[in-house]
Amino acid sequence: MAHILKARKVLTEPEVRYYLRQIVSGLKYLHEQEILHRDLKLGNFFINEAMELKVGDFGLAARLEPLEHRRRTICGTPNYLSPEVLNKQGHGCESDIWALGCVMYTMLLGRPPFETTNLKETYRCIREARYTMPSSLLAPAKHLIASMLSKNPEDRPRLDDIVRHEFFVQGFTPDRLSSSCCHTVPDFHLSSPAKNFFRKAAAALFGGKKDKARYIDTHNRASKEDEDIYKLRHDLKKTSITQQPSKHRTDEELPPPPATVAGSGTAVVENRQQVGDVIRMIVRGTLGSCSSSSECLEDSTMGSVADTVARVLRGCLENMPEADCIPREQLSTSFQWVTKWVDYSNKYGFGYQLSDHTVGVLFNNGAHMSLLPDKRTVHYYAELGQCSVFTATAAPEQFLSQVTVLKYFSHYMEENLMDGGDLPSVTDTRRPRLYLLQWLKSDKALMMLFNDGTFQVNFYHDHTKVIICSQDEEYLLTYINEDRLSTTFRLTTLLVSGCAPELKQRMEYALNMLLQRCN
Repeated sequence: MAHILKARKVLTEPEVRYYLRQIVSGLKYLHEQEILHRDLKLGNFFINEAMELKVGDFGLAARLEPLEHRRRTICGTPNYLSPEVLNKQGHGCESDIWALGCVMYTMLLGRPPFETTNLKETYRCIREARYTMPSSLLAPAKHLIASMLSKNPEDRPRLDDIVRHEFFVQGFTPDRLSSSCCHTVPDFHLSSPAKNFFRKAAAALFGGKKDKARYIDTHNRASKEDEDIYKLRHDLKKTSITQQPSKHRTDEELPPPPATVAGSGTAVVENRQQVGDVIRMIVRGTLGSCSSSSECLEDSTMGSVADTVARVLRGCLENMPEADCIPREQLSTSFQWVTKWVDYSNKYGFGYQLSDHTVGVLFNNGAHMSLLPDKRTVHYYAELGQCSVFTATAAPEQFLSQVTVLKYFSHYMEENLMDGGDLPSVTDTRRPRLYLLQWLKSDKALMMLFNDGTFQVNFYHDHTKVIICSQDEEYLLTYINEDRLSTTFRLTTLLVSGCAPELKQRMEYALNMLLQRCN
């Protein structure tokens, strides 16, 4: 397991659930036999060819004894020792649970929770149960880790409680993993909480007459969710335009997509709007109680921005139909996107240029600095949403070195890099200033996520790009092809029409990168 994490750096939540279930199962068997492992860590979990996990290395294992007779020897791997072991209060089942919490943290974040530069400080952190919980972790994962790393052994969950936790119950766990997961991010999508709703809504709204009848007979007296879907279908039927008869079409056949229905101009517009409203409601179903993307992202954390975008993209991918071509839809847009970038993270950080010529740098310490198009004004973000503004020529002394780096990035990209597409540079003054929250490079692509939820993935080999953003309560997807020509669609259009495999594959890869970064 240690070798897998070394190659992968971090694991996705579905993988962590997959492995943890097996660890818990093995640990439960040991505890039922009154055996303590006492050295649980990644290096003692072994993966066979079928990607099954085995708990091994019982060199420090001991028989579980009553509290007064427990062994008080300090043994095990320093980063995984529990406070009671360090305090010589003895090993118990709770000590193995603590180590399991350290294992889960390490899988998700790539490092043990109490790792420091010296052993003395590590032990101090363990005794105080003092560690950082990055905002990139989702709430259920945070809660489960925190419960297993409770300072008081009695406050830690039992093994049965762990697998019943929200982290396992509400999250997707794969039945099996491919051996390719040892070195690459797995190619699967998490199950959406709204997937059942989507499936039913698709049958009720867009299925043939038989599907609709079957849906109504089976579900119209079931749950509140089903009643809502039936109402959507009923309302849509009332507002649909009258179809023109055709000898090539029977009543049993599916009507053409709303964009191609024949009828008067006013009726066509009204019908498109009604269908769009319904599908927008379905897309928003992935956002919980939010009424718009801007509401969801307002005052949000880095993790919640990523989670919102992931749920929207996942909802679209799981429910759009198969298609052979990219839909024909061109929209006028006013969003910003990354035209140039440079990775200097081995020394300073990651730099990029937006389509309005704003230059930004996300420094290695997590701070962000932007040089606006006037090449004078500097915005500095120490934390999400907190901005300091000053001029480049009169920067506070503590920012002088970072301003110098920012100017260097700006000059380098202006002189050496070309723009990555034909999208027009349009600035909407009503929208907040963009700054980079997260970025991730794989062997195939670069992913960038911004504060307003704008999400861009650049593919290296053919220079294609996928950009997702929200505008006027619509989610838009822009695809820049290998000839640097761009096309922008509504996600609601893709939900109805589908898209070509070349675009769908890139959307799927983009989602996997985002999920990897979320974890």
